[in-house]
Amino acid sequence: MKKTLTQEQKLNLSVFLGLLGAAVLVGIDQLTKWLVVENLTLHDPVHLIKIGEQQVLNFTYYLNDGAAFSMFGGKTAMLICVTSLMMGAMMCAMVLKHVRRIPYIVAFSMVIGGGVGNLIDRIFNDGKVVDFIDVRIINFAIFNFADICAVCGGILLCLLVVLDEIKESRAKKSEASESNEAAEQESNDGND
Repeated sequence: MKKTLTQEQKLNLSVFLGLLGAAVLVGIDQLTKWLVVENLTLHDPVHLIKIGEQQVLNFTYYLNDGAAFSMFGGKTAMLICVTSLMMGAMMCAMVLKHVRRIPYIVAFSMVIGGGVGNLIDRIFNDGKVVDFIDVRIINFAIFNFADICAVCGGILLCLLVVLDEIKESRAKKSEASESNEAAEQESNDGND
């Protein structure tokens, strides 16, 4: 006999898998950073992709004491506190099931994975985060796997919110239109 899961059980499983996914992302992030620290020299680029003389992608071991694009450099305590609060709030939202839809759980998991990955660095690496992905074809900041997770999760979360707002707006317009049509129908029926 096949047992089907209730909605609550499905939600519990989704939250569990989301948090497990975040933990896996943290593990991947920490593994990549460990490999960089063990195998690369600080500030010495390893060229991965070149087109002619143009460097496209390098691995460059860099220690960043700021947030994105080195903003808030040297503000370690503030960055640790803010990140801890945000990650804690997002995990609580998932565990308390305030986040109920799978796409949102995926987005939260990505942001949590990235945030916790960089938080671990800040706490155990004298306030510095190990960055190493160095895109040279454009003038861009050096970043890491955790940054990719957090940014992609944040973009996904924003897209989901925008799409939900569009759906809600369309639904309200549709309800208003149906309500107006019903009122006109009643008015026309009364004039016969």
